Amino acid sequence: MADIVNIPNAGLNLWGRIRNLVDGIKQARARAVEYNRTYSELQSLSDRELNDIGIRRCDIQDIAEKHVYCR
Repeated sequence: MADIVNIPNAGLNLWGRIRNLVDGIKQARARAVEYNRTYSELQSLSDRELNDIGIRRCDIQDIAEKHVYCR
């Protein structure tokens, strides 16, 4: 009797696993850069400008996270 084992291609292919790891790191870095850019741009606005668009300064971090990470 033969046993059948299903293993994803990336599981056997070391280069595929490394490529997936590198792609994940690149995506995480791109998100971090976007978060920092969004956060910095909102922080640079004056209190009056923030008030005009309906944002409190204490909400900037939450807004940047929601924008980048869809939380």
